[in-house]
Amino acid sequence: MAFILSFAALIPLDSLGHYIHWGWVEISVANFIIIVLMIATFIAAITAPFPGRRRRKENR
Repeated sequence: MAFILSFAALIPLDSLGHYIHWGWVEISVANFIIIVLMIATFIAAITAPFPGRRRRKENR
């Protein structure tokens, strides 16, 4: 528990968040990073081969 609390002390929470402005879109940097990571995980899951697919083809 103390290990997690030591990381919380590294991020100052008393300041305003940073935002990205793009036309009429306004999104916080934290939310943008989470969305990018979710899209990257989705693309990796789609493109990664299934683990058992090779073994099934070799047995036929």
